[in-house]
Amino acid sequence: MSSENVIKGGSADTMVKKPSLFAKLSKIREVTIFAVIILLAIILSVISPTFLTADNLTTTVMGVVMMGIVAVGMTVALVSGGFDLSVGSVMSMAGVLTGSLALSGMNIWIAALIGLLASLASGVLTGTFIGKVGINPFIMTLGMQGVIQGIAYVLTQGAPISVTGMSPSFLFLGQGKIAGIPTLIWILLIVVIVSDYIMRRAVVARKVYYLGSNEKAAYLSGVGVARVKIWIYILTAVLSGLAGLLTLSRFSVAAPTAGIGMELQAIAACVIGGASLTGGEGTVLGALLGSLLVGLVNDALVLLNVSVYWQSLVTGFVLIAAVTLDVLTHRNKA
Repeated sequence: MSSENVIKGGSADTMVKKPSLFAKLSKIREVTIFAVIILLAIILSVISPTFLTADNLTTTVMGVVMMGIVAVGMTVALVSGGFDLSVGSVMSMAGVLTGSLALSGMNIWIAALIGLLASLASGVLTGTFIGKVGINPFIMTLGMQGVIQGIAYVLTQGAPISVTGMSPSFLFLGQGKIAGIPTLIWILLIVVIVSDYIMRRAVVARKVYYLGSNEKAAYLSGVGVARVKIWIYILTAVLSGLAGLLTLSRFSVAAPTAGIGMELQAIAACVIGGASLTGGEGTVLGALLGSLLVGLVNDALVLLNVSVYWQSLVTGFVLIAAVTLDVLTHRNKA
């Protein structure tokens, strides 16, 4: 038995093996996901010489920016023991509302502010009914998904609208570059770094973890459960609205279908990154890595000339696999 793997000073019966560095790292979900990403990247670089080109890597990361931003809010919702199925609809609504107002002659920044406020209002409504009234998050967010998606269809009559004449400063958010790197990637990094720091260090974030671990105990210890839930759904809605505005800035098109399916991709990314559907677990960094992994899978389908129509099917299987892993992991812990 290796001396460095044994705590000295006790009898043979009380000797305890120290876990190796590999064992410690393997228990960190983010490290595992990062290793899977590296392995998948190596495989893709062998299969397709174009994978490691700067253009393809930039396009891949750009493709997960919106999912990553939405996944940040979804992570907080999952940690609290809930989830939000309306994020895709809010994303669509914020984009088409902003685009419609800009087309009517309103300043694009004022229109964007109204789009964000409308997203915030939907979050207040969702959070109030979940936190104050006690409606199940699945039912409430599913209902809001239909309501908000309906608003997006009404505003556009079901067809995407091309928004011209937008301010260059607004277009810079989705089409510009800073130090050679797309602005969208910088925005994603800022959102992730700030949110991850808050989730790890801020007192308010601890309340979210308490809530997800044991809601009754959190309430008895003085946590304002209803108030925390309202703020959680405000956060998910505002981040989804931000993703909608960035999509408008990137493509100059406001489509009522822009966010369809985003809720499944975001939940898949969060669960892959370590968030638990039973609450109390999850990190923003894990959600980012989960988003990158989902993006790499989609990129692999493109490089292998698989039809884009298969992407939804593959995302569904990835989500099922991630949820199954989550259930089995918690069953083993029980």
